[in-house]
Formats: sequence, structure tokens, C-alpha cells
Amino acid sequence: MTLRIGTAGWTIPPGYADRFPDDGSHLARYARVANAVEINSSFKKTHRPSTYRRWGESVPADFRFSVKLPKEITHVRRLVDVEEPLGIFLEGVRELGNKLGPLLVQLPPSLLYGPGVAAAFLNLLRERFDGAVVLEPRHASWFEEGADGILERWKVSRAAADPANVEGAGEPGGRKELVYYRLHGSPVMYRSPYSRAFLERLAARLGEWGDEIERWVIFDNTAEAQAVPNALDLMDYTKGR
Repeated sequence: MTLRIGTAGWTIPPGYADRFPDDGSHLARYARVANAVEINSSFKKTHRPSTYRRWGESVPADFRFSVKLPKEITHVRRLVDVEEPLGIFLEGVRELGNKLGPLLVQLPPSLLYGPGVAAAFLNLLRERFDGAVVLEPRHASWFEEGADGILERWKVSRAAADPANVEGAGEPGGRKELVYYRLHGSPVMYRSPYSRAFLERLAARLGEWGDEIERWVIFDNTAEAQAVPNALDLMDYTKGR
């Protein structure tokens, strides 16, 4: 399956509980309706390998997890001298087995593109991990031609984010074989729901990419429980596409 729609985390709001099975853990219930989820808690917390293993064993065979890199790597060390925390992180997420989808590397808005730092980090990551990687940069310097080229070289996709805080951030870039939308809620980040018109336009756009492109859409507007209804609606709008 090349189209994956899910949310950041697998909380099921009470008002939408009837859209999910009523037996099993929250994750097991969620995974019988959605086919993907983004693990955000890994940004601030180190999960045990056994926790990742348990999560992987509780979902269907065609379900996939994307996992956000720890804050220690991206925001504290800012991609430099990260061998130890990266090793610990990868040891854990590998326990998801074939349920592991992309790794998400979200950068702080203040982190400028530096060719040397970017190349060193991506080389280190690729020495240890050969799966899908998605970068969500938030400084304008990452949207220049040179930066996009280095992402293609290391087979890294650039997320399409909404709201787009800099020009170009709303469109996918880098590796062409994977398109990854992160929808944070707009106009109020993490809170606002997306309109039917927005979701229908997105559904049409997703259909344009074609089945040879792996397409992910993750709704991160979770603060007021808007992610799940938006994801369910988009699933409906993309049926048959």
C-alpha cells in the first residue's frame, strides 16, 4: 500500500470512539482503522526496545510506524557528535521490525543549513540505517537548491509542512520516491481543524503522485482532538484514488 494516513500518536477522542473497534489497547484499536501512525513521544523520551517490540506486535502486518528522532540529537546537539544517542535510538526502533516506516528528523527553526554538518550527520545516519528518512527543516536556508541536492544524494525526503513557516516548506522535496505531509493545524498550530475543501484538495493532490510513490499524511493537530476526524475524513476522500 502506497498511501498511508494517520495521526501523531494514537489517542482516540471519546467523540469518535464508535469509529474504532471497542476491544484491545488504544493502539490495537487505532491500527485496525488507520494504517500508519507517527510516534512523537520519542522526541522527549527514550523508549525501551521492549516497548517498541510490543507496539510492533500489536498492529496488523500492513501497518507502519514513523518515529521522530530525539530532541537530544536535533535540538540539543544540533546534529553534531550524536553517535551515542543515535545508536540508542536506533537500537530501540529496530524492534519494530518490518513495521518500521520512516524516521522523522525535525530540525529547530534556528538551525541553518550547513553543508558540512548536514553531510556528516546524514552520512552517519546512513551508515547505521538504510530505511526511509524524512527531514522537516524550519529555516529558510534548507530550501535552497544546494540543500535539496544533498537530501537527494542521501536519499532523504523533505516533509511538506502546514502551516509553511518559510517559502517552499509546504511542498515536498528531496528524495522523490516518498512524499510526507505533516499537517500541524492552521491557522492555529496543533489546534485548528482542516476544512473539507482543504482535505478534498489534498486528496486530489495525493492521487496525482501515482501508486509508484509512497505517500504519507500525518495530522499533528491533536491539542483539541482534531487530528482523528481529519484523518478519517481524508481516508474517505481518498478511497478509490
